[in-house]
Amino acid sequence: MLSILRKARLKDKEMRILMLGLDNAGKTTIVKKIMQEDVNTVSPTLGFIIKTIEFQGYKLNIWDVGGQKTLRSYWRNYFEKTDALVWVVDATDRLRMDDCREELAGLLLEERLMGASLLVFLNKTDVEGCMDENEVRQGLRLDEIKTHKWTIFRCSAMTGLNLHEGLEWLVQDAKDRLFLY
Repeated sequence: MLSILRKARLKDKEMRILMLGLDNAGKTTIVKKIMQEDVNTVSPTLGFIIKTIEFQGYKLNIWDVGGQKTLRSYWRNYFEKTDALVWVVDATDRLRMDDCREELAGLLLEERLMGASLLVFLNKTDVEGCMDENEVRQGLRLDEIKTHKWTIFRCSAMTGLNLHEGLEWLVQDAKDRLFLY
């Protein structure tokens, strides 16, 4: 029933994408790179930023929400009508992988995020010695996720590596679930 209602409401080809992750993972830099803005001057997001982009005939409303520990309790205020969740992981931050996994696991239990596509952007993969996809896949226990269709993409917010490809996957997955045509 929920999928029928979603398909009916999305005839205008619009998607709401929620971008979350721990602080300093690179969420805002990713959004700026997607928007073709300067990525050399980025400061921590203390609330949220909404950016809209036309992508493959769809209007993507990207909600970039701050990831500081003090802000995470407010994330739930942004869940409503989310079609896709982008979880950004700092590939250089092994020390906070447990925290990263726990925060993601908590999000995936939220009823208002049920059915949302999950794209994991493994950011900062251009830094030597960073974690690889397998390490993050195991660290986040992605193979245990049965409630959401997910994928993981290595990326770099600074160079733009795989940002377009990640969005392509997200739009295709959401399109397959949400649209009648």
